[in-house]
Amino acid sequence: MRNALNETLLRSLIPGVLAILVRRGADFAAAEDAVQEALIEALRAWPGDQPRDPKGWLVTVAWRRFLDATRSEASRRRREDLADQEPEAGPATSIDDTLWLYFLCAHPSLSPASAVALTLRAVGGLTTRQIADAYLVPEATMAQRISRAKRTVSGARLDQPGDVATVVRVLYLVFNEGYTGDVDLATEAIRLTRQLATAIDHPEVAGLLALMLLHQARRPARTAPDGSIVPLAVQDRTRWDTAMIAEGVEILQAALARDRLGEFQAQAAIAALHADAPVAGETDWVQIVEWYDELTELTDSPVVRLNRAVAVGEADGPRAGLAALAGLDPELPRYLAVAAYLHERDGDRVTAARMYAEAARKASHLAERDHLTRQAARLNTSANG
Repeated sequence: MRNALNETLLRSLIPGVLAILVRRGADFAAAEDAVQEALIEALRAWPGDQPRDPKGWLVTVAWRRFLDATRSEASRRRREDLADQEPEAGPATSIDDTLWLYFLCAHPSLSPASAVALTLRAVGGLTTRQIADAYLVPEATMAQRISRAKRTVSGARLDQPGDVATVVRVLYLVFNEGYTGDVDLATEAIRLTRQLATAIDHPEVAGLLALMLLHQARRPARTAPDGSIVPLAVQDRTRWDTAMIAEGVEILQAALARDRLGEFQAQAAIAALHADAPVAGETDWVQIVEWYDELTELTDSPVVRLNRAVAVGEADGPRAGLAALAGLDPELPRYLAVAAYLHERDGDRVTAARMYAEAARKASHLAERDHLTRQAARLNTSANG
């Protein structure tokens, strides 16, 4: 338990320690390497003797590691002079440092994949191996991606306010990756978004946090014991986390009250309406369609239009839902699955079975492929019977 507590504490201190080194003049990539070395030293030393000032301890050790790695004696002397200056203390500095790192890791010159990886490493404190395992790629591949990202942001200065939308998008991508191995990325994304919400008062940050909580609350009911997918309509809602739902709704209501609607607030509102229904049959699909209309205006996203078609099919009947699919690219992810569902609802089980089977062949995730295959088999068995 002590080691687990140490690791949690260490990860929460990383942004502040890294930002102090960079503000002292260290190159971002070298500073991040030094912080990682300090973390390894802390995990070795702290179980027996945890320091009174953990952050100060990490700053001192990381700065020494950075200086040790500096080859130029002149540069070493200059940085050692800087090291004599006491870093600013207090919660405000920690929050400012954290916020600065969020914006730096979501630098516009980085690809979304690189921004996510760098955020998990520099702000989240995950190891390269943990990130690689979570994304199911070789550790060497992830190490190269992170190394390139660090080189890209090295020397970058945020003289203007950062783009909150970019930071929020990165955290949303982290959350959507789910979890594998020993790193639960959904939980990690919630932790980081809570941290960001503390650092910045912005309705879309709050909207994203609410959305994450509302989705995470349903997670225990989303899969059966054998790992198969359980659709929302047939989930055991007694397994939903009601406390997490209440927190998400409260955060969302406060964000919506500011009258600065954004896409994550709208998504959270849809999730809240699903969470509000005690049984699937009492879902307020009419209001969900209205929120999808708002979301379409905000994003004009084909994926949003696809999800809206499902809601229209529930609110106004399957033929209305199929009409809402008109004009959308059939190659969209989940298009065939949605069309199959609506055709089944409309009584065309032969077409639905064919579409479920085709959707299964195109599915990228094993659990989704198995679910769609079972849907096709169910309809084919029924037709043959």
